[in-house]
Amino acid sequence: MKKYGLPLLILLMSALYIFVIPSDPHAVKLLFKLIPMWLVIAYAYLHFPTPRRGCHWMLLIGLFFCMLGDGLLGWFIVGLSAFLIGHLFYMASFFRQWRSSRIRSAAIVPIGLYAVFMGWELVHALVRDGKDGLIIPVILYIAVISLMVWSAIMTGKAWAIVGSLLFMISDSILSWNLFVSDVAHANVLIMTTYYAAQFCIAYSIRTVAAPARTYPADLPHAR
Repeated sequence: MKKYGLPLLILLMSALYIFVIPSDPHAVKLLFKLIPMWLVIAYAYLHFPTPRRGCHWMLLIGLFFCMLGDGLLGWFIVGLSAFLIGHLFYMASFFRQWRSSRIRSAAIVPIGLYAVFMGWELVHALVRDGKDGLIIPVILYIAVISLMVWSAIMTGKAWAIVGSLLFMISDSILSWNLFVSDVAHANVLIMTTYYAAQFCIAYSIRTVAAPARTYPADLPHAR
């Protein structure tokens, strides 16, 4: 069940929320939005390696705070704060799994450039719409999620990297659609990338305790 049944159930409930459940009543829509995250958290917990380490719990706590962010996003600053805390826990876990590599370290450059671009566009949109009070929270969030993505890349673990990148894509579409301009099929794009991101991060817990593999980029002569 936990190997195949739970991932299939996560997929089914995610699709049900995205494509089937109507917007009203809102309470029902919100319930079905949270169900996939409850299942993702359960999946992560059931696949804790032995022995359990602090980085496992940090990922689980990160998933929990992101689930809270889902439920509280109607109060934008509150939901944003919950997601930010979730990213801080993800980052703390990923930094504990740090594997030095000059090639992976260089990823901070494109990530930083993308963060500057998004920040520039969002700040201008917020000023245009008279939402100056959101500028600092939005800039802080962009900085934190960018560092979270970089920290995931520094683990060298594919599932963590893919999950973090999908999370950034999901949040980019969400913020662009909210503040800059409408994005076609925004809800489908946001939620599919979001659920996929969270599942990949949850799945990465299985790989945390695995012995580190040596990649060519990690060898001294390749740096």
